[in-house]
Amino acid sequence: MMLRSLLIALCLLIAAPLHAGSVPSELEKALASFQAEGTKGWGFTQSTRSAERSLAERFDPSKPEYARWSLLQKNDRAPTEDEVKEYKDMLTRRTRGQTAPNVKDQIRPDTCEPLGVENGRARYRFQLKPGGDDDKSAEHMVVTFSLHEATGTIERVELASIQPFSPMFIVKIEEARTVITYTLPDETRPTLLQEITVRVRGRAMYFKSLDEDMTVTYSDYTPPPAKKP
Repeated sequence: MMLRSLLIALCLLIAAPLHAGSVPSELEKALASFQAEGTKGWGFTQSTRSAERSLAERFDPSKPEYARWSLLQKNDRAPTEDEVKEYKDMLTRRTRGQTAPNVKDQIRPDTCEPLGVENGRARYRFQLKPGGDDDKSAEHMVVTFSLHEATGTIERVELASIQPFSPMFIVKIEEARTVITYTLPDETRPTLLQEITVRVRGRAMYFKSLDEDMTVTYSDYTPPPAKKP
């Protein structure tokens, strides 16, 4: 559970600058409308895979709130009745949890570092401020936004450690990296979550490995349900 909480925190957060300055107006505009979870209201399939497990879930916003998430597969097979029950119990507990800070709200604007433009994508790196009184990770990490200039869309976010750190007692993180990618908007749909990759290397209590690689992909998007007249 400790590892899972850490991975979730690193997903939802997503070196001193050489030429730090103010945030360019085009990036500031993109960040103002940026949502880490992508455009809300769309249905999708969420597939999570790590070395030890895999999970496929479906989110359907047309259903009542308590029934919007459903378990499609667990470890590449249909779930058992007990696993479905356990999943529903987990969802009940999840709704009581707090939402982690959005990483765009943690950037320090005065540390904006342009990293160049390639293939129409401009990259900017920022240092972070703590997301709360108990945030011991922010000062050891930087976030890089990739701006697709033609559409003014944040296409990629990378949250990476710049040095080892201890986010909590007896836990030492040697490396942490989360990359979030988004689809580009077109005439049929807005920008949507595409993939999240997480890499963690560390130890707990000096002997328990926290090494983990996880990928979350989003597919089979469906438009928001029509509003009732």
